[in-house]
Amino acid sequence: MAISSHHYPLIIIGAGPIGLACGLEAKKAGIEHLILEKGTLVNSLYHYPVNMTFFSTSERLEIDNIPFVSNNAKPTRNEALEYYRRVALAGKLNIRLFEEVLRVTKEEQHFIIQSSKQLYTADHIIVCTGFYDIPYKLQVPGEELPKVTHYYGDPHYYAFQKVLVIGAQNSAVDAALETWRKGAEVTMVVRKEEIGKRVKYWVRPDIINRIEEGSIKAYYNSTVTAIRETEVDIQTPDGLITLPNDKVIAMTGYQPNLDFLRSMGIQLSDDEVMYPLINPDTHESSVKNIFLAGVICGGMNTHRLFIENSREHAVKIMRVLSGK
Repeated sequence: MAISSHHYPLIIIGAGPIGLACGLEAKKAGIEHLILEKGTLVNSLYHYPVNMTFFSTSERLEIDNIPFVSNNAKPTRNEALEYYRRVALAGKLNIRLFEEVLRVTKEEQHFIIQSSKQLYTADHIIVCTGFYDIPYKLQVPGEELPKVTHYYGDPHYYAFQKVLVIGAQNSAVDAALETWRKGAEVTMVVRKEEIGKRVKYWVRPDIINRIEEGSIKAYYNSTVTAIRETEVDIQTPDGLITLPNDKVIAMTGYQPNLDFLRSMGIQLSDDEVMYPLINPDTHESSVKNIFLAGVICGGMNTHRLFIENSREHAVKIMRVLSGK
């Protein structure tokens, strides 16, 4: 790491849609900024399933009133990636990709930001880190095997395999349907008694029909208890069963990196949601001059905030930083 540091009035951590929105608002306010992103541009969206279609319409995914034109009312992952890439390019945002922020410390009147590549100082920080980084683990033997993944991408990889899909929400349902259509023998393990109510309304009947006709096998009120190289154990209401298996797709959900917030001294609520304590009018955290924007503001309640209802966070923060 370089010994010298580079100073910015504002450093934004995270180059997702809300991080980009913050950058655009900073440009309009004339505030010099730097966006640091540990992965690729809109890293979370990049890791969505290749064939994913958003639940939201394209206009609800827009930032800074820049039109998002898609082939259909509900855009695809690839269309979203292209939209946000063009937004970043047109906005001439100062972004450094594949540069993870490792540590933030306060020193007198500014912050010291240590990244994986460089040392920076900043007067203000906006954290827009989302919640797609840390999957909920199954906590069962064999979860560490290479055949197990908590991220689902391209269905072709699973062609002609015996695939176990764990979960009952959108990601799990998409994985089950898409891999089945590529010739996989698909079994679903669902912890509750039915497919999730939040599954996209045009997809939910499809998965229910495939299960009812027997094309996809589903075990409800069931859990996986062990994973081995060629088989899995499932605890069902009728007892323990063992199935032959090649691949496991564990769509068990994700959680925000709250330890990163704690490391900066940001206070969290003392309940199970553990949401960061912020001023709702300014989005300033319990640490002066550190602001939070996007779904990270919801703590463990990751279904409360989305792109469409987080865009205003950038505007609120920039009103404070610009003195308006």
